[in-house]
Amino acid sequence: MAENRYMNQVYLLTGGNMGNRSAVMADAIDRIAQKVGQVKASSALYETMAWGINDQPAFLNQVLLVHTSLSATQILETILEIEHEMGRKRMERYGPRIIDIDILLFNHEVINLPQLTVPHPFLHQRRFTLVPLAELAAEYTHPVLHQTIEELLANCIDTLDVKKYSR
Repeated sequence: MAENRYMNQVYLLTGGNMGNRSAVMADAIDRIAQKVGQVKASSALYETMAWGINDQPAFLNQVLLVHTSLSATQILETILEIEHEMGRKRMERYGPRIIDIDILLFNHEVINLPQLTVPHPFLHQRRFTLVPLAELAAEYTHPVLHQTIEELLANCIDTLDVKKYSR
């Protein structure tokens, strides 16, 4: 991937609850590094019960900090392609999935497009997102809510247990 003078910073959330979850997460990191940009940091893997539809296996989630020359919309296109290559089938909202990759934050920008909203619109409502994000970016100030990730986590009303995963 060609390096531009200006490097965009994007925080991605990866997650999945099908197959060999930790191997799938490692594969996702490799594909993101090949197609999106350099993975500069990764949180621990966290295990969480399913959110939205409870009757399914627990999810593994991880946040990645990626430096990229791609725009936010190019990243979205690329991660959708990666999900498809990895076997993601969009059958049921909040249903089981092999892999899910979401853009949480892009630089300190606010993006409102029909296909993309950044910061992720539910970021502040989900502990499975905030816990790994706080590990990498506790002091990052949310560009819309004007609170740090650490503050958002402290004020989050989601009660789902998020625990570090050990293989």
